[in-house]
Amino acid sequence: MSDMITALEALTDRDPNRRDAAADTLGDLLRDTALDTDTAHLVVGRLISLAFNEPETKVRESALNSISEAFNHHRLPLDLVEPLAIAMPTMESELLEHALYILGATHDPRARLLIEPFLHHPDPRVREDARLAAAEITASEGPTHNS
Repeated sequence: MSDMITALEALTDRDPNRRDAAADTLGDLLRDTALDTDTAHLVVGRLISLAFNEPETKVRESALNSISEAFNHHRLPLDLVEPLAIAMPTMESELLEHALYILGATHDPRARLLIEPFLHHPDPRVREDARLAAAEITASEGPTHNS
């Protein structure tokens, strides 16, 4: 628990290398099973803030990658990660890969509206990431039955 507190504090350090390392440490904790749901939501919320406000691309990428790790053991609600959608139009392609994955991993049908604009992105890799994210939502909805 002290590692988590230390890492959360380091997310606001002046040194981008320390912020980057802190995001990685939090990703390790999210990847593991040590955090309960409420704590994972707290950590992800702080990482969302970092990904949204951080000027350094490498730190933003570490934050987004760490958020992705949370889906290994936690179901995150769209409302928690939705602020990413505001920053997505200005993200580099590498960052969009993570952000689109995160939106798709929520399995929330409302995320489809946030993903759809990227199906027409000029970068073919982003279009493919958007397609995969949308497919993740569709797959989680399961087959429909007509009665």
